[in-house]
Amino acid sequence: MGKIISIANQKGGVGKTTTSINLAASLAAMERKTLLVDADPQANSTSGLGISKKDIKKTIYECMTDESLIIDDILKTDIDFLELLPSGIDLVGAEVEMVDLENRDNRMKKCLSKIRDEYDFIIIDCSPSLGIVTVNSLVASDSVIIPVQCEYFALEGLGKLLETIRLIQSKLNKELTIEGILMSMYDVRLRLSNQVVEEVQTHFKSLVFDTIIPRNVKLSEAPSFGIPAISYDANCKGSLSYLNLAKELVDKNESIKVSW
Repeated sequence: MGKIISIANQKGGVGKTTTSINLAASLAAMERKTLLVDADPQANSTSGLGISKKDIKKTIYECMTDESLIIDDILKTDIDFLELLPSGIDLVGAEVEMVDLENRDNRMKKCLSKIRDEYDFIIIDCSPSLGIVTVNSLVASDSVIIPVQCEYFALEGLGKLLETIRLIQSKLNKELTIEGILMSMYDVRLRLSNQVVEEVQTHFKSLVFDTIIPRNVKLSEAPSFGIPAISYDANCKGSLSYLNLAKELVDKNESIKVSW
C-alpha cells in the first residue's frame, strides 16, 4: 500500500511545487512507483511535467466532485515509474461547489483509496491556502512535508499550518504525522540562510530533514522545458539534493516497515 504524502505550506513561494515535482521524479528514479497528484488550481506540477491540456481527460477536480476516478484516468509521464493525476482551472470552483457536498473533507481520501495499492508513494502538491482542497489533501495523507524557505519571515505562517495539522489530527485524520520540515532556497553565501536553518533546527530538532535544498538555476529553468531537474541536469546541485531527500525518505519509511 502506497504512502500518501502532502507537500503543504499556505505561504506562497516556498518551493512546494518544485519539491513535489522533483521529489516525485527522484523517487521514480529510485524505481519506486510514484503518483504525483496536482491539487493546486495553478496546475504548475502538471505543466512542469510537460502535460498538455489536450492530453487531460479528468483532473483532481472530477475526483473530488463526483468521485469518478479510475486508474485509467491517471496520466503516464516520460519518466519511468512516475504518473500524474493532473489539475486544472476548474479546481478553483471546487472550494465553493464542495461546501454543501456530503462528507466533503473525505472526498480525496475516498478517491485515492481506490488506487493507492498501485503505488509506493503518492505525493500531493497542495495549493498555497488552507481551504477545502488542502484540507482534503491532509485528510487523505499519511504524512505531510513542510517546505520552509531559508529567508526572512521563514517561520511566518508556520504556526497556523501546524495548528491546522493538529486540528485535522484531532477531528479528521488521527493517523496524520509530520514527515518532516524541509529547508529550501538555501544560499550558502548568506549569513541569513544559515541563521534560519539554525533557528528551525533548534525549534523543531529531529523533525527537520538532513537534506537542505539550495537555490539553483537549473531547478528554476527545468519547469519551462516541462521536465524535472533530474531530467534537465542530473548532476546539478538541485537534482542531487532532491535525490538525497528521496533517499532519506525511502530509508526512513523502509526502516519503519522492517520494524513492523
